[in-house]
Amino acid sequence: MSGHSKWHNIQARKGKSDAARGKIFTKIGREIAVVVKAGGSDPNSNPKLRDVIAKAKQNNMPNDSIERSIKKASGELAGVNYESQTYEGYGVGGSAVIVECLTDNKNRTAGDVRHAFDKFGGALGSAGCVSYLFQRKGIVEVERTEGLDADELMLTALDAGAVDVVEYDDSVEVITEANAHAKVADELTKAGYNVIEAETRLVPDNYVDLDGDKMTTFNRMIDMLEDLDDVQEVFHNVNMPEEE
Repeated sequence: MSGHSKWHNIQARKGKSDAARGKIFTKIGREIAVVVKAGGSDPNSNPKLRDVIAKAKQNNMPNDSIERSIKKASGELAGVNYESQTYEGYGVGGSAVIVECLTDNKNRTAGDVRHAFDKFGGALGSAGCVSYLFQRKGIVEVERTEGLDADELMLTALDAGAVDVVEYDDSVEVITEANAHAKVADELTKAGYNVIEAETRLVPDNYVDLDGDKMTTFNRMIDMLEDLDDVQEVFHNVNMPEEE
């Protein structure tokens, strides 16, 4: 089992913005709109929609809100058209940052993202400037219940197509190739494991360390980016310290 993923630490930071439940529901609603327009409103034939619905439920989004978002995207209700937009840049200390957005106004979004980078000593770069430092992977988080046999879980996960398994105090992180997370999550669920979350993420090949002042500045930039309505996800290669 490899201990180099460190995605668990990054996820801990993500919880700071997730506390704003209404903002999270808005972000998920936009994501539903995009995947429905791309692949249809039936989660049985649209795996991306199935993934987003699972994320919505994991964040306690009400079923009627999920259904309303799907109906808006499929044209049954009036809705807004959103476009995917990705920005890449550098934070303090040479850190690499990728910001994924869904927006109905690209000029507004670009300005807001650029402002966040500039305000905290970063710089927005051109497309491709840091994305080569990341790989898209599937992340399946499994609850570490009492009596869980990690070795058995690892064998089950690898048989299902996983490429790595990382143990943490309260969960086990199963890493897959980008398009295999749904299948692996289904197999683990069938085997009796409690899958908390299954989604794709940009995972850095290597991590950088920042000292106290730079870490504080970097965290403020990430917080500002995550608070923007148009921002869906922020990925970076900073090694986040374990939270006590």
